[in-house]
Amino acid sequence: MHTRSFKERLLHAVGFEALAILIVSPLAAAVMNKPLFQMGALALALSTIAMVWNIIYNALFDRLFPRDRVTRGLGLRIIHALCFEGGFIIIGLPVAAKMLGIGLLQAFMLEVGFFLFFLPYTVAYNWIWDRLREKWRTPCHSG
Repeated sequence: MHTRSFKERLLHAVGFEALAILIVSPLAAAVMNKPLFQMGALALALSTIAMVWNIIYNALFDRLFPRDRVTRGLGLRIIHALCFEGGFIIIGLPVAAKMLGIGLLQAFMLEVGFFLFFLPYTVAYNWIWDRLREKWRTPCHSG
């Protein structure tokens, strides 16, 4: 088993966020009837917040549920994901409302839309990343 290097983790995270911004910005601009630049700026801001929140949240999670003392089964992973998303919504809601000049309810609906996009996007991105990683790490054999 190969562990991921810092360089690979960075490439994975930046690729994930960059592709998401390229997909989400025009879709959200169309749905919200807002300028692409404004939605792109929001997507970039939320992406940055998500990366910082991810580092903080997972550091706290690792302290509360150390890998060497706690089995991280499906139930704990579901709780982990729900708490991460809940925290991110609490953090991102006022940012989205302020940047777009909308109310908290409308910002919440936007966050729900982002969540519905990111759930399958995250699964697909990581599945494709894993497949590509296997190809990158497997030496080419010529027959």
